[in-house]
Amino acid sequence: MVERLLGHWKSEKSENFDEYMKANDVNFVLRKVGNTITSYEEISKDGDTWTVHITSTFRSSKLVFKLGEPFTELTLDGRNVKSTFSIEGEKLACRQEPIDPSNTPSYITREVLEDGRMLITCIATEKNVTAKKYYVSYKP
Repeated sequence: MVERLLGHWKSEKSENFDEYMKANDVNFVLRKVGNTITSYEEISKDGDTWTVHITSTFRSSKLVFKLGEPFTELTLDGRNVKSTFSIEGEKLACRQEPIDPSNTPSYITREVLEDGRMLITCIATEKNVTAKKYYVSYKP
């Protein structure tokens, strides 16, 4: 059930995230920061409006959206994309289409694993690069 995503999450570890950022043409400095900071996500839902509040010591972002309705997003790595969220099975999925044609599209899913951790899978679709980020539930 996708509602298991609701709550507070703290990053634990990542796999292949530097390669994912390279595939999205993220500069060296931002990649180093992105690979070393601890980030937090708070996912909430009010009626049919979802909010994903992402915070870290470097940057923060607040995404407010309705499923199936595209919106413009400035990603934490500085890309402007058109994002559309949907529910696919037990996953909250987001398709990011670049506004700048030099960027690559991405497909990002969030799901709760059997062990209770949240897994965010990030795919740079045209370059076939996949990264995984693991989060643990916490109480702020």
